[in-house]
Amino acid sequence: MPTYVFVGRNQLNQQVRGERTAANREQLESMLRREQVTVLSVQEKGRDTAIALPKLAGGSVSAKELAIFTRQFSVMIDAGLPLVQCLEILASQQDKNKYFKQVLTQVRSDVESGSTLSDAMSKHPKVFDNLYTNMVAAGETGGILDTILQRLATFIEKIVKLRSDVISALIYPAAVIVLAVAVISVIMVVVIPAFRNIFEGLLGPGERLPLPTEIVIGISAFLASYWWLLLIAIVGIALSIRSWYGTPAGRLFIDRLMLKIPLIGDILLKIAVARFSRTLATLLSSGVPILESLDITARTAGNVVIGNAINRVRDSIEQGQTIVEPLKASGVFPSMVCQMIGVGEQTGALDAMLSKIADFYELEVDAAIANLLTLIEPIMIGFLGVTIGGIVIAMYLPLFTLVGKLAGR
Repeated sequence: MPTYVFVGRNQLNQQVRGERTAANREQLESMLRREQVTVLSVQEKGRDTAIALPKLAGGSVSAKELAIFTRQFSVMIDAGLPLVQCLEILASQQDKNKYFKQVLTQVRSDVESGSTLSDAMSKHPKVFDNLYTNMVAAGETGGILDTILQRLATFIEKIVKLRSDVISALIYPAAVIVLAVAVISVIMVVVIPAFRNIFEGLLGPGERLPLPTEIVIGISAFLASYWWLLLIAIVGIALSIRSWYGTPAGRLFIDRLMLKIPLIGDILLKIAVARFSRTLATLLSSGVPILESLDITARTAGNVVIGNAINRVRDSIEQGQTIVEPLKASGVFPSMVCQMIGVGEQTGALDAMLSKIADFYELEVDAAIANLLTLIEPIMIGFLGVTIGGIVIAMYLPLFTLVGKLAGR
């Protein structure tokens, strides 16, 4: 019978290594389970099972794919499957995303070579960020990896839902704006020049068109001749803003400005508070120290203003203060959030209170977006009515003048 080299964890969460003779891997895993050893990796002695992995090609993993992977991973770990086998099965299922398949294969290979799961995942920061790897490390240390993975899956699913709700809400106004721009462009570039030719043929010597008509015709002539210049200007401004946003000063200015925009700023703040509360609650409930949790939360806040406020909170806690004092001093977080966090800190249930805050603000985001759409719809209809109606009136003014002249003859 072959001899196998195994790595596992015992009841005391201590890593154990050894060699056993068994008919196959399944028999060995069954033997170790009876000894209450959780198998991390198994390798047949004398046979090199290391996998020659190709260099990772460029690619990405969506949050939805990561959520599905984490949920499946937690179920498999909870069912008692060995870690390496879980990764092997999950990698084989990633037929649509070859990049993710390669990442999981490399993680499996590293774990099989004796590396911890968190260390293996930390080599792929594009897929597994600091929050993910820190929580996995906490789960490995505490022997509750299945529970941690379930919390991670729930966290990612809620973030995905929040993001999809925002995107879904923006689809309608974005579609209306694009359609409006297309219609107005066709009118200005195609229809108005035809009217201009008619008016030029009807005007007598020294006669001029009404001022509104001349303005519309002038804009139409500019768009017809220099549309490419306008397109270059728009693209140039967009690229400049994007480049500036990549600098610390630019990002701070734009993020602060976004929070001050009426209606939209309120929604962005609620999204940031929901994300902060959900992230911090997930990390604290998983056993990650509060200073490290705040550091990770600040880096994943999504807004520099919020991130800076969280960093100030972290610095204050490091100096011995409570979490509530610096939260109030930041001036960013609503007073209700500070009060609920204060209650949670005093009662020793900070993670549970943060989860409740996250649930509340996620509902608030949904309600705020619905209210915004209710307000945006009449505004867009009014804007389109005024714009297209103004163009039509400007084009008909010369006709009214001509009809008046003909009637007076």
